[in-house]
Amino acid sequence: MTTGYPQTGSILNLGDSFGTNTTETAISTNILIAVRTPSGYQPVGAVQSMQINESRQIKMIDEVGTDGHIDSVPNQSTNITGSCDRIRFQKLRVAEAFDRGFLHVAAQVYPFDIVIFDKQKYAVANQITTIIKNVWIKSIAYTYQISDWTITDKMDWEAEQIYSTMNGGPAAVGGQNSLLKPFGGANNPTWIESQTDMGASGRRGSLDAAGLIDIGSAQYPGSQGIY
Repeated sequence: MTTGYPQTGSILNLGDSFGTNTTETAISTNILIAVRTPSGYQPVGAVQSMQINESRQIKMIDEVGTDGHIDSVPNQSTNITGSCDRIRFQKLRVAEAFDRGFLHVAAQVYPFDIVIFDKQKYAVANQITTIIKNVWIKSIAYTYQISDWTITDKMDWEAEQIYSTMNGGPAAVGGQNSLLKPFGGANNPTWIESQTDMGASGRRGSLDAAGLIDIGSAQYPGSQGIY
């Protein structure tokens, strides 16, 4: 029984003897946004949208006598920023909804963690948990208007780190098709990209690892990963 489209490999059914139908598209109703508290995780209700941005600067290396870039490398740490739009619901303003005891930006004295649970898979062991670490509120905005009585709080934030895990290990395993084949095979927890992606040992970037210049060469023992 065909499981995927022959040209692209896109999954069309579960591939059992009955050709059972399946839905493979991720949808926002599978996402739970929570804030980490001393007692565990507190879901944040009435969220209308949550935007997450990860960006860093890339330096292109040029040389005299050559028309074009001869190399490229990141030259700044990754910045994690985002925003959250939330309906003012249950008498909670947006900072209160994230379990903080204040209403205004100037009152924040220490950061908090946002936790996102991706429940697309039924088995809990196959669900992805994303931690946005040490979040500082940059701005809070809201509007009172006659055309729409509903009040929406908009919070912009910046964080130190973002990482994801699945069942305590790497979350990037190649999806349903297991397409990912990094150094040492898929789901290799010793590979530096996997370590950084899941925040292992407090890692916040991968460019401080030894052996970067050897990646892709025949001399590089890729099966061992970078420590």
